Amino acid sequence: MLALVFAAGFVLRGNDVFLNRMGMDALSVDVEQNPGATVSGDTYDSVSARVAEVQGVLEQQSLDDFSLDEATRVLISDFLKETGDPYARYYDAQAYAAYSESEGGDVFGVGVLFGDYKNQAYVVDVIPQSSAQIAGVEVGDFVVAIDGKRKDEGWTLTETLKSIEGEEGSTVAVTWRRPENVESPGGDEFTTTLTRGAAEQKNVSHKLRSDKVGYVKVRQIGRNAASLVSDAVKTMEGKGAKSFVLDLRDCPGGYLSQAVELASLFQGSGVVVQIQTTEGVTTRSATGSAITSAPVAVVVNGNTAAAAEVVAASLQDNDRAIIVGQKTMGKGTVQLVRELSFGGAISYTAAEYLTPSGRTLDKAGVSPNVVAGSGSNVQLELAVEAVAAREGD
Repeated sequence: MLALVFAAGFVLRGNDVFLNRMGMDALSVDVEQNPGATVSGDTYDSVSARVAEVQGVLEQQSLDDFSLDEATRVLISDFLKETGDPYARYYDAQAYAAYSESEGGDVFGVGVLFGDYKNQAYVVDVIPQSSAQIAGVEVGDFVVAIDGKRKDEGWTLTETLKSIEGEEGSTVAVTWRRPENVESPGGDEFTTTLTRGAAEQKNVSHKLRSDKVGYVKVRQIGRNAASLVSDAVKTMEGKGAKSFVLDLRDCPGGYLSQAVELASLFQGSGVVVQIQTTEGVTTRSATGSAITSAPVAVVVNGNTAAAAEVVAASLQDNDRAIIVGQKTMGKGTVQLVRELSFGGAISYTAAEYLTPSGRTLDKAGVSPNVVAGSGSNVQLELAVEAVAAREGD
């Protein structure tokens, strides 16, 4: 009988007459004001009002207690998951402080260039002779834990960088997951103890091939990427380069402003990227400062992401370069972090990249004009053949 009374109470909570007869009139709720006394009016079109009503019921009538901070973390985290945004994330006050703090002095890494895939940090390049390479870390490995700490939602790129960087000579234990490819779940886990050091690798490198093709490798689109590429192109053109191969394989992206300038070096004019936000679409156009009219091929793969995809798509849409390799990752969104008034912050997707012709990059990526297998040398030679065929056009 008791169970029946409780069940009826749940179903008929709004039936005051019935509740009074059952001796449960104290559980009646004023429909004009929820028990939390924080939000008045209709609760059907407001998540905050509905949660406030539940909070009021618990605070006034429940025998159980709850932690405000923990309830906030669970509710907001689940709320953000409901948006379907893989990059949405809640940072409590402590996590946000760690996220936003700026370290003083010199910091050192472990010889890994990290990228971001669905808000998870993974390896896009390993510096030769670094602690990470010696320990067997490979491109495509995902971060699972740092110094034994795992996160239910995984380690983001920013969190990983801040936790791995430190004083030279100190060590950090990193647990990795090695899937079959970047999109695969699961995979074997292994743990490495890495020593922080000054292993460095240039973001941009170049060489002039014997066939007069200038090769430029961009590992990350950093603050001075466009300037470095410009210097490389001018140097090789001065030595007789007649065409160029821009290698964006395994490039996780970087600064959009630098991506626009980098594309401008080759196309000179025209739209580089469109940016879709809640307020509409804006465009970023080439700066008009093209430094060469020589044929260009761009090599890409499944790890080419974000700002690097912007460069490839712009040169493709503007018919300035032929794209060789494999379809790119499809990371075509922009995330912002907004601080919250009660402490902490949320990250969320605020914009989406579109190609000059209006194609979406997110999830779709850039499809190459010339599809090539995963073999590095094969892709490069096909790119060289492609630019050679365009010489004299």
